Amino acid sequence: MSGGLVALLDDVAALAKLAAASIDDIGAAASKAGVKAIGVVVDDTAVTPRYVTGFTPERELPIIWRIAKGSLKNKIVFILPAALLLSQFLPWALNPLLMVGGAYLCFEGAEKLYEATLGHHDTAQEEVIKLSSADHEEKMVSGAIRTDFILSAEIMAISLAEVADQAFFARALILVVVALMITTLVYGVVGLIVKTDDFGVRLAASGSKAAQALGRGLVKGMPIVMAALSVIGTAAMLWVGGHIIIDGLDKFGLTWPAHTLHEISLAAGHAIPFAQGLVEWLVETLGSALVGVLLGGMIVAALHLRPKKAAAH
Repeated sequence: MSGGLVALLDDVAALAKLAAASIDDIGAAASKAGVKAIGVVVDDTAVTPRYVTGFTPERELPIIWRIAKGSLKNKIVFILPAALLLSQFLPWALNPLLMVGGAYLCFEGAEKLYEATLGHHDTAQEEVIKLSSADHEEKMVSGAIRTDFILSAEIMAISLAEVADQAFFARALILVVVALMITTLVYGVVGLIVKTDDFGVRLAASGSKAAQALGRGLVKGMPIVMAALSVIGTAAMLWVGGHIIIDGLDKFGLTWPAHTLHEISLAAGHAIPFAQGLVEWLVETLGSALVGVLLGGMIVAALHLRPKKAAAH
């Protein structure tokens, strides 16, 4: 009897170890998949604070919470089932769809460069609203969730491409973990960004001179942080979008862009051996970003220059 109990306990222990290993594998796969989508994550983090501009401080976190719930719904309720069905029954379609998403990222990045160069701004999003009515809040939350849907689709598509070789249920669980992890990361950081200036104001009004100086520094520094985050987000979109395009072409048999960029990065790395890994990464990243700028620039030109020429005639 005792031998049977010992054997049962051994089986339970073995199953527990297997389950723990599976959880570790899923966590590792989710982390790897999430890292691949980091460019879109940065852009998502940079875009969202605009949607709470002009609201009273007590409404900022509730609005971010509403957007975060909408983002999670986008990922798990709408995008995840479609992505899983596609990967299960039409896996050949993943690469072209991912390339379409990559082209969109290139366009978005190039569009931001175009607007920055010509001094154009999206006044509909950047205007400061003095009265934060319920209708305006609803409009801004809905707009943020719609924008998030596009970014979330890219995040899930990039993540799915990284775990396409996993079994169906493992794939589903990994993508759920990615959705939860990235949504928590993005909107947690957004919440911190949005409330940092309020925290700075409180510190600046405190009795300690050191706290006052820190508070004033936070208030003055946040616009710089937001501007830097916007630049990083634009660069990340161009880099990730260009990399998706190069990798997609490679999978379709057009190997020379990926091969050429890889060879150039290796040569650059060998030229600076004490920082070989960093140099290779930088060269590949810059090459991918250049592809992103070229492709995105062509799309922007097609959308902006042709209508102007047509109007001139």
